[in-house]
Amino acid sequence: MSEDKQTVASDIVIIGAGLAGWHVIDAIRAKDKDVSITLITADSADRYHKPMLTMAISQNKRAADLVRATGIEAAQAANVTLLAHTHVCDIDSSARQLQLTDEDTTYSLRYDKLVFAMGARPIFPKSLPEDLVWHVNHIERFGQLQEQLAIGSQHVAIVGAGMVGTEIAEDLLKAGHEVTLIDLNEAPLAQMLPAKATARIAKAIGSQGIEFLGGYQVTAVARRADGKLDVSCEALEHKTSKKLIVDHVIASAGLVVDDALPTAAGIEFERRTGIVVDGSTLRTTTSDIYAIGDCMSIDGVPCRYVAPLRAQAATIADNILGLEHANYEHKPPMIRLKNKAISVMVTGSPQASGNWRVMRESDDELIMELFDEQDKVTAVATIKAPATVSA
Repeated sequence: MSEDKQTVASDIVIIGAGLAGWHVIDAIRAKDKDVSITLITADSADRYHKPMLTMAISQNKRAADLVRATGIEAAQAANVTLLAHTHVCDIDSSARQLQLTDEDTTYSLRYDKLVFAMGARPIFPKSLPEDLVWHVNHIERFGQLQEQLAIGSQHVAIVGAGMVGTEIAEDLLKAGHEVTLIDLNEAPLAQMLPAKATARIAKAIGSQGIEFLGGYQVTAVARRADGKLDVSCEALEHKTSKKLIVDHVIASAGLVVDDALPTAAGIEFERRTGIVVDGSTLRTTTSDIYAIGDCMSIDGVPCRYVAPLRAQAATIADNILGLEHANYEHKPPMIRLKNKAISVMVTGSPQASGNWRVMRESDDELIMELFDEQDKVTAVATIKAPATVSA
């Protein structure tokens, strides 16, 4: 039977202890050392730089090596009340109250201001059962996978050839593993860039020894008697089947935001993009509730990059503390693929379709620009061979 605690209160409550949540804490503490802050997280709240997860296996870095400070240490340094391994069960935004559970204990927490920094979780289609398939979206899960891979050279299938999947593929290859990269599209990064650009990326990763199955859909993953995994694939165009026998499968098929808490709080939410916020203040549609990072969207576009987090956190901090501030202006960050096989840098708002024009083309370099209906440049993609990338 659960034990009920007395209701507690905090001026500011932050849900989520990833990069976004800690950035908000840093921004608030830079301007107010005393306002009470409570950080709620389902994990330990350890501080680490998530983008490093797609590079760490080949560098032989353990999960502990990536932790800059434990959650307890970071909370003490920032004068924050940390509720680790705690889940938010419900939100009553009219009463400004959260319902929490901690192991077998339930209690309520009142807030004055609330910040959603809960991120987004990996998508697991029915064909990718979570009990058989890994993801590299959190340090704890990363650590478990790395322990398995430390046994020796293994065959890993990665489902999804976006930025993360393509980076992980090279990292695993450099660590001595056999890698098969599978995607619905004919080339990596095909949802972001035109075919002329993605063809170069496909060629580069193939030259490393990564097997790329483009235009294939994974239809099933099943455990074999010998402990390995059967991965069943089907070619979308000609309906031929292919079966792989691998040691591990990693899902990198995109992210989705859990709608349970935003819905409970009466916040406007878009299923495909996340929590709707005002683009200049990052307020949600519910009074005194804000959102930041992977879980939010501006003008129908999700904001799932690290670079803008500092500016987003500063805006939220100023609003929460009632300080004068410049409105947040969302600018798409430069997107850079962290692969040694090929340099890919993209600025603006890229999309696979549209009026892409070649601005420069050689064996070593391709520069393309995307133009809108008013003939204005909205994105620039630069693809370079490694030998042409300046040190």
